[in-house]
Amino acid sequence: MKWLGRRESSNTEQSSGGRGIAMGGGLVGIIAAAIYFFTGIDPSQLLNQVQQPQEQTNTQPGSDPNDPQKKFARVVLADTEDIWNKIFSEMGSTYEEPTLHFFEGSVNTQGCGFAQSATGPFYCPGDRKLYLDLTFFEELENRFGAAGDFARAYVIAHEVGHHVQQLMGTMDKLQRARGNMSETEYNKLSVKLELQADFYAGVFAHYEQNTKGVLEPGDIEEALNAANQIGDDRLQQQGQGHVEPDSFTHGTSAQRQYWFKRGYETGDLRQGDTFSEL
Repeated sequence: MKWLGRRESSNTEQSSGGRGIAMGGGLVGIIAAAIYFFTGIDPSQLLNQVQQPQEQTNTQPGSDPNDPQKKFARVVLADTEDIWNKIFSEMGSTYEEPTLHFFEGSVNTQGCGFAQSATGPFYCPGDRKLYLDLTFFEELENRFGAAGDFARAYVIAHEVGHHVQQLMGTMDKLQRARGNMSETEYNKLSVKLELQADFYAGVFAHYEQNTKGVLEPGDIEEALNAANQIGDDRLQQQGQGHVEPDSFTHGTSAQRQYWFKRGYETGDLRQGDTFSEL
């Protein structure tokens, strides 16, 4: 992805954070607070220690605003702003740009309580912010085997996809339905929500290619590989040695790849109704 020297979003902020475990930041509590994680699983339960980073955007993140990883994230966020502003305008609506909040170790969100970096990047509908500990990019490559800058762009675009769902009222509908169904039934809805966010990430990639021309050979393959690596079935098989479909919350590897690819190939929001097709 061509990103160096391009516009960076100003809709970002940084908290000092800490490396301790956040009180009340367990996975069950956070899901109950309506945070939808990129992976839905603690990556520290899966694989081994992170290796030394190699790529330019893999340098150790920190509070430095010129950190390459941070600059990259701001460029991707700026592209999502351009793309979704255009799409919403064409629909006769106004896109409200989210804030990307960088944190280290743990964070106390305004709308969703405490969280820690082990949960991965997430979107909080309560304050309409994306939360990202940049060390996840190292885990994405070294633990999950998903290397490349566009794999990272997919992470951000997926979380922005949740923001789009919030603006469109999809998340509110899901939360209202939560009290009237079993955990298994709700998990099925969660899968549809996550796959739609993957579709929206694909729509982002479509516009990156067709209106901005910033994609390079191999970029889409990087995103598809990331989608494959973090499917529920693959993560469960790696983490516990067996698969429990009733506990899926994000979709299988094949599903995540399919919906990203569908968004990329069509760029048409009408093709992303995962709720009626699954």
